Amino acid sequence: MGLFDRFKKQQNTGFHRKEAPQVIINKINAYDGKTNRRYKDYAKDGYQENAIVYKCISMIANNASSVPICVYSGDQKLESHPLLGLLTRPNPLQSQVEYFHSMISYLLISGNTYMLRDKEVGAPSELYLLRPDRMHIKATSSMIPEYYCYKVDNKLISEYPVDKLTGLSQVKHVKLWNPLDDFYGLSPIVASAYNIDQHNLAGLHNVGLLKNGCTPSAMLKFQPKDETGMSASLTDDQRATILEDLESRFRGANNSGRPLLLEGDFDYVQMGLNPKDMDFMELMNMSAREIALCFGVPAQLVGIADQTYANVAEARLSLYEETIIPLLERIESDLNEWLAPLYSENLSLKYDIDAIPAMAEKRKQIFANVSMGVEKGIITRNEARERLGLKPIDGGDSLLVPSNLFPLGEISESAEETERPVDADGNEKYDEQMEMAYGTKAMIATDVFDNEEEAEQRATAIGCTGTHTMEVDGATVYMPCATHDRYDELVGEKALSDLNLKPSEGMKAEAKRGLDWRKEFNRGGTQVGATRANQLINGVNLSPDTVLRMFSFFSRHESDKTGQGFKQGQKGYPSAGRIAWALWGGDSGFSWSRGKRNQIMREREKSISEDVEIKAEADALKVGDMVSWDSSGGRAKGKITRIVRSGKLSVPKTTFTLNATEDNPACLIRVYRGEDPTETIVGHRFATLRKL
Repeated sequence: MGLFDRFKKQQNTGFHRKEAPQVIINKINAYDGKTNRRYKDYAKDGYQENAIVYKCISMIANNASSVPICVYSGDQKLESHPLLGLLTRPNPLQSQVEYFHSMISYLLISGNTYMLRDKEVGAPSELYLLRPDRMHIKATSSMIPEYYCYKVDNKLISEYPVDKLTGLSQVKHVKLWNPLDDFYGLSPIVASAYNIDQHNLAGLHNVGLLKNGCTPSAMLKFQPKDETGMSASLTDDQRATILEDLESRFRGANNSGRPLLLEGDFDYVQMGLNPKDMDFMELMNMSAREIALCFGVPAQLVGIADQTYANVAEARLSLYEETIIPLLERIESDLNEWLAPLYSENLSLKYDIDAIPAMAEKRKQIFANVSMGVEKGIITRNEARERLGLKPIDGGDSLLVPSNLFPLGEISESAEETERPVDADGNEKYDEQMEMAYGTKAMIATDVFDNEEEAEQRATAIGCTGTHTMEVDGATVYMPCATHDRYDELVGEKALSDLNLKPSEGMKAEAKRGLDWRKEFNRGGTQVGATRANQLINGVNLSPDTVLRMFSFFSRHESDKTGQGFKQGQKGYPSAGRIAWALWGGDSGFSWSRGKRNQIMREREKSISEDVEIKAEADALKVGDMVSWDSSGGRAKGKITRIVRSGKLSVPKTTFTLNATEDNPACLIRVYRGEDPTETIVGHRFATLRKL
């Protein structure tokens, strides 16, 4: 009968099943029929006497048992719970790490591990582990056992029945899959038995060589002759003397390699291979590599040179991803099925994989990938945050696409919002928070100017002549049109949907000039600016938000007019800033967008009364209140940090000073972006604010 032909069939009541084969491999018996009676062989010859097996099992058990396990109620992580306390100290003799280290070691050595709770019904107060070789399964005619037996020296100590419907028991049997057995798991030691024996025997052989001084097996051949030329033989005394002399001179590690001097009729005959010929080092490395492979441990981590991974960090990452994490998921699943329901149906256990130090490189790779996905416009910021395990944020559901990917004639709202303007030298500049808070520096309020020239320009833009003055905060300001009634007649009553937002002829001409310059000099503006120029040339009826962005652009870049090359005749004309200015409609576009922006703001102001906001009266606001106000980019919001009811209030880090009165106090406000506060502090009078 061959080595793998030792199969036997066993008759069971009610059904027939094949038993796993009895495979005898030198010292390790791979399987022993129904039970784990060969567990001692696995533990002794595999774990205790083989360095590679010991290293693999210890490495997996040590690393796996150190991963924190958390308790969740639904999606909420619990900081304290009786189940968490139980796992932290399963029994008086073991901590959490010790308990799970033993459990995983049992599982890897025998292919089976058995957890026992101290109560058959209800939440347990202690958990124990039962040695696999002492556990016996009483089979039935179904796949569910009848009970588990715990025996010591073949003496029955306890029986633990199994529910025939649910399969639940006071004992939880965790096993590795075994293709030839219905009830017992298969140990990795069985799969690597040949290699373990090979590694052990190679080591024993080398130890024997060391004991014999590393001298290969050989014989001394003696062919003496007497005086007549006939063959003679050694006497017993001569033979004993020769052997004693050889042992004293050549045996032992200290005499290894000493030369052997022969004389007379002695001849040395080699009987075996030397260590180099047998290549024991390569043989042991090959066996060690195969053993580590069976346990799912990279060879580099057990001291074997291997080119599979670039470095030890990658090898450790592979150990976690391919071996430890799947093992933890198996344990997690079993605990959630056997232990967690005893406390609450909504309770679950989950290992904190992110707490594993070796996974830091993996998280770094994931972060780099999702960041690139956001930058390339493939995924949104909230989709990226979801992949990183973070909560979504307001405004994070829009795709952010690089501006140079937009074809001419098309534009994305999200791209406009993320565009960064350039200065006179073509460098990026933009203080978004200050722009959101104040809009333009020149305009004090809606169509209110600090000089008559701008008021006259605005009057021309809206179709009236002359200017009129008003007193604001104790100062004289200018407004377009000869009278305020004429001003209201022109711009005060149009609904937002009725506004004519088509660009003027001057804007079209300037936009065309900007495109020609950009093509000729290959500089100035961005692709968004070029797209805006095409919209102006084509006479597109712009959206209110686009008009507000145009006005915001001109307000930010008005200072570019003082840069070198902005005016004709200067060196470097047209500069990058001049070309960008033209792409958005030039001076005509600035004047036009300012007038349209004010119309839009007024119409939006009218609609505010329909919202949940409340207009702020002199005594309606206090420090800590959330308020909103108009800015060039729409409604902004923030929290009041200081209130002054008389005198002057200076705005930090600006040249603005507000006049406060009892009827119209002034305040400092910390600007908010979404639900998060920023570092920007702005100033407003109550009359411009709405309480949220």
